[in-house]
Amino acid sequence: MGVTKTQNFTEAQNQLATFAKVLGHPARIAILQYLLKQQTCICSNLVDELPLAQATVSQHLKELKAVGLIIGEIEGTSVCYCINEPVWEQARDMLLNLFTSSTKTPKCC
Repeated sequence: MGVTKTQNFTEAQNQLATFAKVLGHPARIAILQYLLKQQTCICSNLVDELPLAQATVSQHLKELKAVGLIIGEIEGTSVCYCINEPVWEQARDMLLNLFTSSTKTPKCC
């Protein structure tokens, strides 16, 4: 969607679309699942956990970090990544609200 059209939607709609877009790649889902499973910051090389090249993993981490779902802190020569709890909870709540906003839908087809 062009930048000029996003102004026609609410801030919440734009934020939810941003979360959905970044979650739209299986590698990013795998990264998030790995970080959630570990329940701690990961300083090891995530490339060992994924069937992707270092540059590709770095790009996916950059996208997840850009929307705030993960945070990364520099420790020595490596970057430690973990789930950004407040933003994670915001994304979860927004998605849950979308999927539970109506329990009954009219039959249209």
